[in-house]
Amino acid sequence: MLEPFQFGFFQRGIIVATLAGALCGLVGVYVVLRSMSYIGHGLSHAVFGGAAVSSVLGVSYFLGAGLWGVLAALMIGRVSARRVIGADAAIGVVTTASFAIGLAIQSRSGSVSRTLDTVLFGNVLGVFRGDVAAIVIVGLVVVALVVAFQRELTFATFDPEVAEVSGVRVAMIDAMLMVVLSATVLVSVRVIGALLISAMLVLPAATSRLMTNSIGRMLWLSPLLGASFGFVGMYASWYADVPSGAVITIVGSTMFAIVYLATDVAKRHAIGKLDEHTALA
Repeated sequence: MLEPFQFGFFQRGIIVATLAGALCGLVGVYVVLRSMSYIGHGLSHAVFGGAAVSSVLGVSYFLGAGLWGVLAALMIGRVSARRVIGADAAIGVVTTASFAIGLAIQSRSGSVSRTLDTVLFGNVLGVFRGDVAAIVIVGLVVVALVVAFQRELTFATFDPEVAEVSGVRVAMIDAMLMVVLSATVLVSVRVIGALLISAMLVLPAATSRLMTNSIGRMLWLSPLLGASFGFVGMYASWYADVPSGAVITIVGSTMFAIVYLATDVAKRHAIGKLDEHTALA
């Protein structure tokens, strides 16, 4: 049972997977409530392009992919804010171009290709000490921002027009959320993988949404679920001998299905009781 914990790379991997799951769960609350799951998917593709460019230039992954991801996030927000085209079209233009650049670079370089496979699919062997430090730092910053701006984030999420009139700088809040989202994708992608990161941004928050209607409870329940998905998925991936991101996503999807079925049964039971009471009355 404890065999994988004997290896340093696995210890680092499971720490990052757990923290990444919690971080994705926290940010994912606003992703789900704003119906922004497509943005998480798009930013993961943008980060892949940045990772490819940073590999070719020989610069730090966090520097190259981070700047690329933040720039893509701000460009998406800027283009969609003009309302000439929709946010989905803006994401399609910015992120698919970035992903195409990454694929072109991957096909031209064998050494870079091996590195980018980790970014695409997630791999415990691709986790280093710098990843642990990066996700701890980003996690602390994100928690601080969510705590400091929870009212503004919630207000802008549910009624941006009224929030703007009430003095909330909605554009700034939206830009901050996009940067936080891109940073979350950046530090999580080594374990979960670019192709599956959007699932981890959605699954914990969607599962918690089935369990509660309170955004306050979602903000602690979703990170808890995300951390559990990351820990269990990483541990199971050791024995399954498949990429960690795939197993983490399967664990999260399974939990979502269980909660969905349980809440559906409970809802049907409550409706049945109500109908029975109405009939007796």
